[in-house]
Amino acid sequence: MAHWKVLQLAAPVFFALAGAASAQAVAVETARGRVDLPETPERIVVLDVAAADTLDALGVQPVGVPAQMFVSYLEYLQAAADSAGTLFEPDFEAIAMLVPDLIVAGGRSSTQVEPLAEIAPAIDMTIWGTDLAGQALARLRAYGKLTEREDRAAELETAFNAKLAEAKAAVAGRGDALIVMTNGPRVSAYGAQSRFGWLHQALELPEAVPDLDAQTHGEAVSFEFIAAADPDWLIVVDRAVALGQGNQAAAVTLDNALVAGTKAWSQGRVIYLNPANIYVAGGGIQSMSATLDEIIAGFDEGTKAGG
Repeated sequence: MAHWKVLQLAAPVFFALAGAASAQAVAVETARGRVDLPETPERIVVLDVAAADTLDALGVQPVGVPAQMFVSYLEYLQAAADSAGTLFEPDFEAIAMLVPDLIVAGGRSSTQVEPLAEIAPAIDMTIWGTDLAGQALARLRAYGKLTEREDRAAELETAFNAKLAEAKAAVAGRGDALIVMTNGPRVSAYGAQSRFGWLHQALELPEAVPDLDAQTHGEAVSFEFIAAADPDWLIVVDRAVALGQGNQAAAVTLDNALVAGTKAWSQGRVIYLNPANIYVAGGGIQSMSATLDEIIAGFDEGTKAGG
């Protein structure tokens, strides 16, 4: 759509915002620093799954969400909202027609914040880097503040911290771990500084291989690498399943003599995480809590299996 058309569509939004502007504003911490927003935005378009996850936990129903969100527990949000495009390509015309008070971008849509801000106030709530759990809680507090649900946000934070403590106790003294992601026949490994590294950092779970490359898609590794690492635990994310693709499943990719010779595989200490939760919705308070539940259950079952 031509740039002028976006501005033309957005014009009524700006007039509406100007007419309804309140003397009060709320200061919200975003991935790009502090931003002043209207105290209580009523109509919110969300273009990030982690943001939709946490806002949903707070009881917020967006007016617009991506057409495909990949996580089943948020499907009902889509039924009550209009399509706002995809995670990578927002539908600017559709968003403008929704007359939002606020647009929440992040992660895959973070590069679109500036053009989206021509429609309505837009914030970048990307969660990325080493302290993912800490950032997720910071976003939770920010969403609680801007939606006037701070009490609910505090309850969710308390529950998450309790879950985190439970998971930390579940992994304590049970050896090291290697986190791998499969994409069909290809395998990448992720360390403490990666997108999945919060499992190492927040849980104090030792790395089987320290200093792995912290690239977005991990460090490409071979089966020989996994065999040499010989982790006590193997934590697996299947990217193809996360994105609904029909590629070779992780269990098939990893089922070979080299991986089978590791302590993790031979002792039944392989944990397959729900990939959409950690890969697509990572940083959402619900997805992270669900991942912690899987870690707790996986370590419990693996410990019993390994004796």
